[in-house]
Amino acid sequence: MTHPTYTPQAVLGPLTRSAVFLVVTLADGAEDVARGLLADLPGLTRSVGFRSQDGALACVAGVGSAAWDRLFGGPRPAGLHPLPVFAGDRHRSVTTPGDLLFHLRAERMDLCFELETQIMLRLDGAVSATDEVQAFRYFDARDVLGFVDATENPTGREASDAVLVDAEDEPEFAGGSYVVVQKYLHNMSAWNELPVEEQERVIGRRKLSDIELADDVKPANSHVALNTITDPDGTEQAILRDNMPFGSPAHGEFGTYFIGYAKTPSIVERMLRNMFVGDPPGSYDRILDYSTPVTGTLFFVPTGEFLDDPPAPA
Repeated sequence: MTHPTYTPQAVLGPLTRSAVFLVVTLADGAEDVARGLLADLPGLTRSVGFRSQDGALACVAGVGSAAWDRLFGGPRPAGLHPLPVFAGDRHRSVTTPGDLLFHLRAERMDLCFELETQIMLRLDGAVSATDEVQAFRYFDARDVLGFVDATENPTGREASDAVLVDAEDEPEFAGGSYVVVQKYLHNMSAWNELPVEEQERVIGRRKLSDIELADDVKPANSHVALNTITDPDGTEQAILRDNMPFGSPAHGEFGTYFIGYAKTPSIVERMLRNMFVGDPPGSYDRILDYSTPVTGTLFFVPTGEFLDDPPAPA
């Protein structure tokens, strides 16, 4: 693969203990404010993160389909479009508005909180928040359902090959990435009524050890089976997940914020189609009987060079 000189945003950063997922929509006439903030975001992140040398503060900014032509001129990323709705016989995904995504990560929530505060001060009057989730790492990288999440994340060169747009595919956007976000709410009462062995069949892994079930034991409609995307030649297509739990026990809210980075959105969309429609159709992901999506948006994550000096809209 061709890897020219570019500066990707921090999509390949390590998993952290804290995160904030912020999605906003732009007001009319707010384009200049948004472009200025996107160009200055690396400096804001450094200023806040410098106060804690081991805080690992990072921020990734993505741009939605409806906002792209308002902010930038020239060609569009080839795969940037509104996230489709995937409807099966029993479950249906949702698509929700979102012009800008800010994915903030750090080892401490106060760093995420301060950077989000500075971002919103810069965008005051220019945006409205459509979703904000403060999330946390739960024990040994588990979701609130009790299973380890993102076990199969690629690492090293495999991660960059899976996540970063290659110059041979989209030369104008090499080093960028596509990202899909979804907020899921879990029915914990119904989930906890399942015996552990049945929970493991829903997920496709052992709950304690995180070992994947053998092929002759793992159901074809388990979460793991339906989210394994393989090309006709047998090559498995990977994405990078940085899912995080969130919730409010006092209000009965328990959830997972799904965020998946990939070099093309078609991979994530195939996963979602498998989950909601089934492969074959009708064999939907059983986790959807206990987890309901309430948001869903697709963004493109440009490189630092692009955001620092973007092409002006016509």
